[in-house]
Amino acid sequence: MESFADYILDEQDLASKIEIIYYLSKKTKIFFDKSVIFKLEILRMFLNYSKIEVDNNLVLTACLLCNCKKVDNAQDINKIYTYAKEGAEYLSTLGFGKKFCKMCEEVNRYSNSNPRERESDILELVDQFAGMLLDRPERMGFKPDEALVLLEHRNLKDKYNRYLNTFIEFINFIESIKINDIVEMTTLRKLIKIYNETEDLIKYVQKVIYEFEPTIDKLINKEENKIANKIFNNGENPNRPLFSEETTKKIMQHINTNITETKNIS
Repeated sequence: MESFADYILDEQDLASKIEIIYYLSKKTKIFFDKSVIFKLEILRMFLNYSKIEVDNNLVLTACLLCNCKKVDNAQDINKIYTYAKEGAEYLSTLGFGKKFCKMCEEVNRYSNSNPRERESDILELVDQFAGMLLDRPERMGFKPDEALVLLEHRNLKDKYNRYLNTFIEFINFIESIKINDIVEMTTLRKLIKIYNETEDLIKYVQKVIYEFEPTIDKLINKEENKIANKIFNNGENPNRPLFSEETTKKIMQHINTNITETKNIS
C-alpha cells in the first residue's frame, strides 16, 4: 500500500504538493502557514540559481514538512529545542525514509545530529535567513543585508555550512534584480510585500506561484543572460579572439619551442 511519503514525493508539481500538505495540515494540525511558502519560494529560487547537485524534489518537499511540529510561540523555549527532532519522528510514521527524516531534523542544530546531510545545510540557510526577514510579535523583520550579517556572524558563528558563501552570493544576486510595482522594488522586498498584504494562505500561495514566480523567473533568466554575455563577449564582437594578439604569440612560441625540442630528442 502506498504511503503518504510515496504519494507526495511522486507528485512533481509544486502547487499540487502544497495543496496536499495544506489538506494534511487541516486533518492532522501540523504547522503549515504562509511562512512555509515564503521559505519554499526562496529555496526554489536558490536551487535554480545554484544548480547544487541534490534532489530538488526531495529538498522542496522537506522544506514544506521540516517545521511540521513547530509551534507559533517564541516563548516556548523547550519546543524550540525539540520541534525539529519531533517532526522527524512524526514524518517517519508517514513513511519517509531515514535520510529524509534526518534532513528535516537537521534544519536546526539542537539535536546535535552529525554528520549533517548536504540537503540539511540548504534547509538551514533558507529557514534561518527567511525567518529573519519576517515580522514577529517581539520584533520587526530584518532587511536582507542585515539578515545576511546575522546569519553569518551570529547564527552560524563557529559552525560550518558548506553552502553559506553560495547562498550569500545568491541573495546579493536576486537583490540586484528590480521588480516594477507601483514603485520599483527588489525581489525580496516584493516577496515580503505580498506576504504582509495577503492574510489568507490560499490566496498567498496563488499570488506566489501564479504571479510572483513567472515574473521573477523571467527577470532572473534575463539577468543571467546579460551576465553570461558580458563574461563571454566582454561587451564586444562575439567573434573576437579569445586571447589578445600578444598572448596568442607567446602561447604559439611556447608550443613551437616544445615541438622543436621533442623532434630533436627523437
